[in-house]
Amino acid sequence: MGGVRDCVLSDGTVWLSRPVAADADTVVDCCREPSIAEWTVVPVPYRRADAMGFLSDVVAPGWAGRSPVWAVRTAAGGPVVGMLGLDARSDDGAAEIGFWLAATARGRGLMTRSVRLACDFGFATGGLALTRIEWRAFVGNVASAAVARRAGFHYEGYLRRAGLQRGVRRDSWIAARLRTDPPGPALDWPPLTSG
Repeated sequence: MGGVRDCVLSDGTVWLSRPVAADADTVVDCCREPSIAEWTVVPVPYRRADAMGFLSDVVAPGWAGRSPVWAVRTAAGGPVVGMLGLDARSDDGAAEIGFWLAATARGRGLMTRSVRLACDFGFATGGLALTRIEWRAFVGNVASAAVARRAGFHYEGYLRRAGLQRGVRRDSWIAARLRTDPPGPALDWPPLTSG
């Protein structure tokens, strides 16, 4: 199947748009935050060349295929405060969602809004027409888990050494939302801790 049309998604509070070269320096600043490096697979140290490589090697082919990546902004054309992507490279009706948010933008529900917008697009017949969107995070990333739960993802389990971060295998949590699931909070999550 071909690529997806470049599109901007917004609910009037957050805007999701394709990241561009002009965003590179802001992406570098965000990805140098220790909390982002702790829970993602971004290179450490993160350099401008890494941001440019992300734009050319991940973002461009993602939009050309079935894996759109959006910059999260708090105004149309505003600076990047986060990143969100749907990895649906195969055509089996499933995708994995991934996201990060700068520390200065946390605590306002921006990522939950962004995930809901991306899921709406992912499930729409005019979007990716997905059946399932999966979320995974390294065990301990309770902030990401809270976003997934609020966005309607149902907890599915604990995966031993399922994630790879800079050469080290880590335990992961997994949850998913189906097209038929309501977008509101999922209430079937066990208590999760940071350890």
